[in-house]
Amino acid sequence: MRRVIYSLIPIYAFAFWAYGWHLLVLSLVVFAGGIFSEYMMERRQKKKVSEAVLVTCMLFTLSLPPLTPWWIALIGILFGVIIGKEAYGGFGRNVFNPAIVGRLFVYIAFPGEMTARFLVPGGFGSNAITSATPLSILREGETLSIWNTFIGNRAGAMGEGPILLILLAAIYLMYTKTASWRIILSTLASSFALILALDIFGVARALPVFHSFISGSILFVMVFMATDPVSAPKKPQAQWLYGMIIGVSSVLVRTFSLFPEGTSFGVLIGNTFASLIDLKFSKPKKVNS
Repeated sequence: MRRVIYSLIPIYAFAFWAYGWHLLVLSLVVFAGGIFSEYMMERRQKKKVSEAVLVTCMLFTLSLPPLTPWWIALIGILFGVIIGKEAYGGFGRNVFNPAIVGRLFVYIAFPGEMTARFLVPGGFGSNAITSATPLSILREGETLSIWNTFIGNRAGAMGEGPILLILLAAIYLMYTKTASWRIILSTLASSFALILALDIFGVARALPVFHSFISGSILFVMVFMATDPVSAPKKPQAQWLYGMIIGVSSVLVRTFSLFPEGTSFGVLIGNTFASLIDLKFSKPKKVNS
């Protein structure tokens, strides 16, 4: 968990430069709500608050639009920690990634607030201006600057913009064996293959292949949330299939549903089948008669 925190610090620093006090306010609300809710749940069992809640709070905050109302952020983190984690018994027992659970809850419950609160980054938020997300711009048939999109100079959730920093974090997490390279590679390959196929067959709602990876949250979610060691499969063979489920589901939801961003749905679907996939690839234990 500490390695994940270390890998998120540069992205958090970029978000602070880009959005300034917007990030600070939401961070204060999310961390206070997340830590307090886990403390209240864990104290009943005489357990301590885990470091994992810090990761959950960081990921949830970075997944929010910068203009998200504070009360929506608070509802999201409370739902993610209490329902997505503590209801299953706390750290190490949760089936779903808590940050994903919280994000999807507010995304579905408050779609207007969560899809129209974006800013183009400005120095510490001072020069930020409202804008549509890159995926929305692409759907209108307009073009984007690949360089600006790559370095994070575009609208979106606060942590999904700096692609370079996300890729560096992925390298660090895979090198330290904190994140499964199998999950990252299979998610990337399966989503790329499906996006390419949709583009080749001329599906009307299909987005350009390269822009699909640098303009949405697929890389951020793939690196930090899909690889959650608690909610992801443990068996190497299962991790390949798990990543494919996330990659394919994410592209299908993003392309054909009313929700412009489908990666969170993909991870939630993957989490649902993670334990079953692990069981599928587990060798049956021999029982001595």
